[in-house]
Amino acid sequence: MTQAVRQSPSPRNPRSLLNAVLNSDGKPHPLQNTLVGVTVVLGLLAFVSSAFKDLHLLSSWSGLAGILTGAWGQFISATTGERFLLIIFLGASAVGFFLGMAHGGLFGGLIG
Repeated sequence: MTQAVRQSPSPRNPRSLLNAVLNSDGKPHPLQNTLVGVTVVLGLLAFVSSAFKDLHLLSSWSGLAGILTGAWGQFISATTGERFLLIIFLGASAVGFFLGMAHGGLFGGLIG
């Protein structure tokens, strides 16, 4: 059976838009939204810092942390908006992690 789409008033600020995307089922998800936020920050940090060879420690560790938080967030996510952002920034974390590993790794030659 086809259901009518609810027309909500257009969000006026970015916070309400983000809230509408992440909590599209109308219920709050504080843990899942926190994991999305942490994954976004770590993914951006890993991706941007991987462009600089000397920042391989930062990109590899933040990428590894972003992969772990993104994977856990995917495991417990509740809405499609959460899953969308998690996949995008999980990929950015993975790119940052792999480039950081290629530029020197997690320990930067301190071990081995």
